[in-house]
Amino acid sequence: MIPAFTLLAITMLGDPGEGQALAQLTIRQRVVIRVPRLAPVKPIVWREKRADRCTALDGIAGAAFTNNGSVDIYFSDGRRLRALLGDKCPAIDFYSGFYIKRAEDGQVCAKRDAVRSRSGAACEIRAFRRLIPKP
Repeated sequence: MIPAFTLLAITMLGDPGEGQALAQLTIRQRVVIRVPRLAPVKPIVWREKRADRCTALDGIAGAAFTNNGSVDIYFSDGRRLRALLGDKCPAIDFYSGFYIKRAEDGQVCAKRDAVRSRSGAACEIRAFRRLIPKP
């Protein structure tokens, strides 16, 4: 196989008056990434423990709605809290995310604050529970 720069030099060195030979070079490359198969991971079962009535909003990394009328809040330091919501909370409204209005003290408190959906619905936070993995 003739390298690409040699083919280019041959075509450029030809006399302009003479017929020139044209060549086409196609380079194909394949990248194969090996993905090892992992052993199945046992799902984590969480146990609820009593938590303080208020928690700082700083450090919230994410949240997920559960099917039992609550929202699990994940903190950047690894903590997890479950916010139990009011009985008449349409959880389906919150699947695309929610807002918590920051109070002057920088905390979110049960029986004081609410989670709000993008559509304007609001659900009162009844209580917080710490989530601890079951052994």
